[in-house]
Amino acid sequence: MSSASSSPSAFPPGFVLRDAVRADLPAIVAIYNSIIAGRMVTADLVPVTVAEREPWFEAHRNPARPLWVLADPAGEIAAWLSFDTFYARAAYDGTAMLAIYVAESRRGQGLGRALLRTAVARAPALGLHTLLGYIFGHNEPSLRLFASENFSRWAHLPRVAVLDGVDRDLIILGRRLAP
Repeated sequence: MSSASSSPSAFPPGFVLRDAVRADLPAIVAIYNSIIAGRMVTADLVPVTVAEREPWFEAHRNPARPLWVLADPAGEIAAWLSFDTFYARAAYDGTAMLAIYVAESRRGQGLGRALLRTAVARAPALGLHTLLGYIFGHNEPSLRLFASENFSRWAHLPRVAVLDGVDRDLIILGRRLAP
C-alpha cells in the first residue's frame, strides 16, 4: 500500500492521493512554475524545467521523504505535497519541511488544508516528530493556513530574500507531533 493512499473522507469525492511517479513530474513542475510569477510562495525567480527537478524528484523516492500528488476525478494533478529534508544531519532525521502547491484552477477548494492535515496525521508513520513550513512573511493565506492547523511561529528571518528588488521576510512555522 502506498504511503499516500487516501481515505475517502479526506478529499472531495473522486480525488485520489498517491505517491508521485515519474510521469507526474511535468504536471508537478507546471503547478510549481505557475506560482513563481506571483512572488508569494517560492524564492525561485524563473521557471524550472522538468530536467532540473529530476534530482529533487529522486530525493523523494526515500520513503521518509515522500512526494504526494492529489489527482482529481479526471486523473489530472490538482495539487502536490512534498516532505523535504530540513538539515542533512542524522539528529534532524525526524524533522521535515512541508511544501504544498495547488493548481491555480483548484485553489480555494480546501485541497491545501486537506493535504496539510493528511501530512500531519501520517508524519509519525514516516518517522517524523516535527514538521516545518517555510513561508514568506507577506504570504498571509499560507501563514493563516498553517496557524489554523496548530503550527506556531518558530523563527522570523527578516529581509533574507529579495523578490523583484523588494526585501522579504521568511517565517518558519513548526509543529511538534504527538508520539
